[in-house]
Amino acid sequence: MLKHQTYLASLVLALGSLWITPAMAIEEPKYEVVTVDGQFEIRHYPPILIAETIVEGEMDAASSKGFRLIADFIFGNNQLPDSDKKSKIAMTAPVTVEPQSSKIAMTAPVTVEPQTAQTNMKAAKTWRINFVMPSQYTLATIPKPKNNAVSLREVPSKYFIVHKYSGFNTVSRVQTKTDETVEWAIKRSYKMIGTPQLSRYDPPWTLPMFRRNEIMLEIAAP
Repeated sequence: MLKHQTYLASLVLALGSLWITPAMAIEEPKYEVVTVDGQFEIRHYPPILIAETIVEGEMDAASSKGFRLIADFIFGNNQLPDSDKKSKIAMTAPVTVEPQSSKIAMTAPVTVEPQTAQTNMKAAKTWRINFVMPSQYTLATIPKPKNNAVSLREVPSKYFIVHKYSGFNTVSRVQTKTDETVEWAIKRSYKMIGTPQLSRYDPPWTLPMFRRNEIMLEIAAP
């Protein structure tokens, strides 16, 4: 509980000035819903541009550290292409965390092409944190991070199983929701080709019953 409170406190400080704009101003990635089954959906996402970082530690601490690194980039620790000027980038939702089986060298991403689905959230000690960048940008036009710990990457079109739920995200709860997602995929014979991701849409002061959380698991095209 103490670790969870520390994580929330650090995110409140970082998010305070990011989320003061009206909720309607927070852009979210577009997608097409292919299938709906209760709290599960299959979605098709077009290509997106993300900013990401790889951090080590337990989920809450890694999420907080990764958030601060990318927030620093969008706040202005960046450089416009062909210029010495910087620019503030609008906040988007969700913020996504993804366990990694080992530390991955930062090249130009937020996803590696895992050979098998790594679904053990509890055991993960390395995480990839990413924000989707506003749709107005391309890789050629977006400001570039000055901190080498943050990278930009174009993610191709993908299909995901999405498990929607509300409330707080302890590691145990995230693991439970991940297991439910994997079980749903197996029962319906979907081919899992990616690592489960936790996406969170709300600032830390959002009441538990109103929080939007999603476990996203990449699959082959249905």
